[in-house]
This record gives sequence, structure tokens and C-alpha cells, in this order.
Amino acid sequence: MNRICLCLPTNRPCPATIAALHQEAGYAAERFDADVQLLILDSSDARTRAAHTRVVAELPRTAGVTVHHLDEDAQRVFLLRTIERAGLPDPDRLLGLLLPSAVSYGACTDRAFLLAAALGCTSLHRRDSDSAYQRHAGQPVFPVHHELPFLGRPAQEATAAVTRTTLSPAQLSRPVSLAGASFIGELSVDIAEIRRADEGVYHDVVSLWAPGGWPEERKRTLVEESFTGAGTTPFTADLATLTVVDPMRVDMCNVAFDRDIYERVPLPPATDTIGSDYFLLHLVHDAGLPGILHNRHIENFHTPERRTDTGFPAYQRRFVKFLLSMLYFHDVYDRMTDAGDTLLDTGHRVRPDRIVEFLRTSTGLDRAENVWRLDRVDTAYRKLGGRYAACADQLAADRDRLLDEAEADIESFAQLIEAWPALTEAATR
Repeated sequence: MNRICLCLPTNRPCPATIAALHQEAGYAAERFDADVQLLILDSSDARTRAAHTRVVAELPRTAGVTVHHLDEDAQRVFLLRTIERAGLPDPDRLLGLLLPSAVSYGACTDRAFLLAAALGCTSLHRRDSDSAYQRHAGQPVFPVHHELPFLGRPAQEATAAVTRTTLSPAQLSRPVSLAGASFIGELSVDIAEIRRADEGVYHDVVSLWAPGGWPEERKRTLVEESFTGAGTTPFTADLATLTVVDPMRVDMCNVAFDRDIYERVPLPPATDTIGSDYFLLHLVHDAGLPGILHNRHIENFHTPERRTDTGFPAYQRRFVKFLLSMLYFHDVYDRMTDAGDTLLDTGHRVRPDRIVEFLRTSTGLDRAENVWRLDRVDTAYRKLGGRYAACADQLAADRDRLLDEAEADIESFAQLIEAWPALTEAATR
């Protein structure tokens, strides 16, 4: 029996999502005879956690499904035990990277990776609390339908079960390392208000996540595709491609990884940075590892806290830090692309040492491009006025700190990768 981890990190009320995820777990257990460890990592406030606890208690008992609902105190106990067993230096820093006080999209998934290892799972399947399943012919459209059967197995075994295959003969012998799709509905990043207010400003801001040297036409294409997922067309029939999956076609609310990926390389633990959890999509792609790209897209929606007086500036800061992080990640992605197959060892497993090398090299980059990004954001937000202008004031006051944090986040990621083998081994003890 295949043991998998179906994971939901959350810091907001999501009772309907928890119930729906339990249904997907039941589907996986019944259809594929899987042992599903349903993992809810709950960073919500006490009142919301209590409501979630009641939802979990009322879930029907389902054969093959075990539910784990862990608040941050329980997660901290697990991490402290794991870090102690690993015997690594500076345990307080490691704990801070894995369970920071600020929001970290990567760190929450890293905790899930370690817990999946501790639970003996062969794959991790991630969903988000601000998303829902499509329905077709009266039934929910579960992504696990495509995720579960072939992860970790040679790609050649999946050829008869997919719609088409685009892999080379050499790639067919490699393991299926990823399965994923995207979303339909609202933009994945909550910036549609900017587009409604001023299309030109929207282009100026979104284009800042491209490398600075890209030509304008290429930036325009990126802006048109960015954060749109699979558009708005609903699911009607299954399509699945066995391929080296384009990271732009997968969203982290709708993805599964084989353990040989996440037990070797974690996600960046950067705080207050949108998109910090997408690194492994690029790694799998650039290493030429097979994946299954399917069309069971999840419905995306935005919860209202991002638009409150306190939530709005916090969210805009996360977006700006994402833009600044791209100075370093574009350099790393370019190096990974050039490295290609050399990112893998003889067993087709990714080599963490190469990633650490690329990250540390990138920290020496000139910050001038990020200064330019902040200047462009400042101009754009002041043009929009209102609370965007107020954000511009705060970003200007924090300029040096933002530049320092963007670089320090890369070094922290390199340090976490170096510690990761010991941490994953300790988690399994």
C-alpha cells in the first residue's frame, strides 16, 4: 500500500476546504488503495484553530485515511525534537528558518516535507486554503487522480495512461518526480485591483519580475501570462501530458512531489515573500526530470484579509519582496538550466551541493537592479495614489532593509539545504 501525505497549510478560516480535502483523501484511499496521511498545518489564531478542531472531529471515519491536525505548538515540538536528533549547530537559527514568526510560504511546506518523511510517506500532495475543487457531472474534480499512480516510478510506465508524451528516450528511464496542474478563477496574486485601476501601471509592476535585461516584447508576454493560471474555462474531460513540466503551468495549490525531491532539497524559507515556495518546480524542470501535467485545475479565490487596512500593506510588502528575490533566483535558474543533467547523480536524484553553489554565487550580484525595481514600484504606487501611495512611503522608509533581506534570504536558503539531509534523516527516526 502506497502511503502519501495530502497536506493543507493554513493561517485562515477554511472549514469547507478541510472537509473537501478529506473527501479527496477518501477518493485516493478507495480508488488507489492508498494509505493517506491527511496533514493540516494550522497557523491560525486560537479561535479559528478551535473551529478547525471541531470540523476535524466531525469528519467521518474513512478507511485508509488518518488525519493529523497540528497547531504551531505541536509543530514546534516536532521540529525541536528533529533538530536535536540531527545534532546540527545553531539549532535556534534552524528553528527560526523552519518556524518563523512572520509568514513564510516556503517554511510551512518545509515543515510538511519533514512531517511527511516522519510519517513514512512516499509523496507529498499540497493544496491551499484559499482554493476549492471544480465539479463535473456532479462530482468534485480531484487532482490526486493524476498525481498518485506514477510518482516515483519510471516515466516509461506512465506512457499508456496519459494523453500524450513529449519525453526523450533518455528521460523515459527517469522517475516521475512531479505531478501538477494550475488553477482557474482569480489571479494567483491579489493585484487585480491594480489592473482595473491602470493597465499601464499593472504592466510596469508585473514586468518587474522578469530579468532586467529582457526585451520589452518578452516582458509584455510575461505580463499577459503572469498569475493567470489556466484562465477561466472549467474542466470537461481529462488531459494529461508526460513531459518535463513548465513551472509556469503549475501552481503550488495543485502539486505533488516524489519524496526523492523534497527529502533532498527544501523550499526557500524566506519570510514575507510571495512565490518563495515555487523553487522545486524550477529544479525538477531544469534537471530534466519527468512530470505529469494535467488539467484538473483548482478554483482559486481570494480571502478578504488581504484587503483590510492591516492586511493590504503586509501583502504588498510580500509582493515587492517577491520582485526583489527574482534578482537572485533568475541567476540561479539560469545556472540550473545550463547545468541540466549534471544536477542529477547517477541514480537520477538531484544534487543539493550544486544548488548551494549557485545560491551562494548569486549573493554576490550587484544590487543596482533591485534598487531600480524599488524605484519603479515607488513611481507606480504613487501614480495609483491612495493606500498604494501610503505603501510607497513605507517601502521607501524600509528600502535598505528590503534590499538586505532579499540577499540574506538566499544565504538562509543555502544554509537550510546544507542542513536538510540531517534533518530529513532525523525526522524518520
